[in-house]
Amino acid sequence: MTVSRTGAGRARASRRAAVLAATVGLLTGGLLAAPAAQATQAQEPQLDTHAACTYYDGDKLTVYGQHGARVSQVQCLLANRHYLGWSSVTGNFGDKTLAAVKKFQSRHHLTADGKVGKKTWHALYYA
Repeated sequence: MTVSRTGAGRARASRRAAVLAATVGLLTGGLLAAPAAQATQAQEPQLDTHAACTYYDGDKLTVYGQHGARVSQVQCLLANRHYLGWSSVTGNFGDKTLAAVKKFQSRHHLTADGKVGKKTWHALYYA
């Protein structure tokens, strides 16, 4: 019996090691590929990356202090347009998001009030 338990334990350990190795490989590949992609992105024309933002599909008013999918969507769209850093896509509408929204609104000839209403949503998606 001890042999079968040891064999089963070895099989589980082997599976865990394989899963861990695969996970590390995927993470390392993604981390190593990101800087190269960013370096080539500067040389290539800006591509439409809005499809990557799939947190929320709507146009409800989104304002300072809120959190959740709508805020993540705003932040993702702002990050795609380089108004906000990707590390700031947190789902929390704080000071950085407010400043980015106001800057975006100002540059797109919208009322720079920091509130993401229908006009700002439209501009984030289509302008």
